[in-house]
Amino acid sequence: MPTLPPSILTVLQPFSILFFTSKTWGHAMLLLTGTLMCRGGRTVCSALKILGMKGENGFDKYHKILNRAKWSSHDGSKILLEQLLDPEEETLLIAVDEHLERRRGKNIKAKGYYRDAVRSTKKCVVKCSGLKWITVMVLKKFPWHSRVFALPFMTILAASKRANQEIGKKHKTTIDWTIQLVKQLRRWLPKRRIILSTDGGFANAAFGWVNICQKTHLVSRLRQDARLFDFPGKQSGPGRRAKKGKRLMTPKEMFKQEDLDWKEEEVSWYGGQKKIVQYLTFTCLWHVEGNDPLPARIVLLRDPEGKYESIPLIGISYDFSLDVVEIIESYVSRWNQEVTHKEVREHLGVETQRQWSDKAIARTTPILFGLYTLVLLMAGKLNEISPLKPQQTAWYQKSDVTFSDAYTEVRKVLWRSKLINGFAKNDDPEEIIDPIMIGSLLDQLANTG
Repeated sequence: MPTLPPSILTVLQPFSILFFTSKTWGHAMLLLTGTLMCRGGRTVCSALKILGMKGENGFDKYHKILNRAKWSSHDGSKILLEQLLDPEEETLLIAVDEHLERRRGKNIKAKGYYRDAVRSTKKCVVKCSGLKWITVMVLKKFPWHSRVFALPFMTILAASKRANQEIGKKHKTTIDWTIQLVKQLRRWLPKRRIILSTDGGFANAAFGWVNICQKTHLVSRLRQDARLFDFPGKQSGPGRRAKKGKRLMTPKEMFKQEDLDWKEEEVSWYGGQKKIVQYLTFTCLWHVEGNDPLPARIVLLRDPEGKYESIPLIGISYDFSLDVVEIIESYVSRWNQEVTHKEVREHLGVETQRQWSDKAIARTTPILFGLYTLVLLMAGKLNEISPLKPQQTAWYQKSDVTFSDAYTEVRKVLWRSKLINGFAKNDDPEEIIDPIMIGSLLDQLANTG
């Protein structure tokens, strides 16, 4: 096993409390190190092979870490979240979204058939067999990049309705899981100001009321035909108090009006750029059948240049403290989670694992998503020692350090540790091998492309 440098060990050490014995923790560290170093499929065998452990007879003990060992991924999520918290920042911005992991096989019980958002278009809907995950990410900036990174700290397996029916278990929808998530976050962070940024699928009245009760803030995209009402007037005389006032126009109808007083504001836009947008905002009641009218701030957003679709946004807050810029920038920032979903597939091998047991399936994907965050935290430690630099070629120049650059630097450190461990203690590898050759070798081994 390579001796891990302090910059790597500092990030991983807090997770040692998850395991009952140091022996199990040592096996987990080996498996984690091998997963970071290997390329292609992220299987236990691949992780052992890259560490030179092809002759390991007791290889089954590494499989047991995933399918049998007693440790809690829930507790691991809390430890990872604590590493992402900045004591100087009052607000924690969190993105929540669904992720489809394409998996097939009769032994994968939690799978279902879902719409594949990556392959589907407006005209053609593609469905495939897979596992639905709810990914929860902290939106955070690093000093070495201009854009916001979406850092996963919790990944929840949402079993299909059919799978739950087969085992006689009550089915939980995505909204049910997210409501439970909000309550959990509030227990973990009782005093932190939390903003949840979601897409339109999470614009649910019951979910909005939970955010108000938990004193968290919800930012989402609203339907174009949403039923909006004015606040009720003063009650005069006996009778039941009205819950809502006069019916307002739908967002779709408002966008067609030509006499509205649109305002302009410069906000942080996609790709870390600044952009002038036009908006119209007001507070009202949003009513969905079966729920009490929900107080909310509505922001109608449009692009004066006409390049982007006009969309209505909703900000749900117990005290209306979300302002217009905060609502727009919180919603725009959530697109970074799509980048994260793509990069965990390309660089960390999500959808390449081959575990069949229920426990291993429920653990492997959250670990790989968590590795994305751990890699960036490790890169942050390395950046404190020596500033990170983007990989440059004659045909491709980039100014910012991307995830692939950060991952390459982490892999270089791991490979250097593994290579140096192969020399005697008194030997200097750079005296035995040409330093230029060492650098070239590390580049080839650590390259994630």
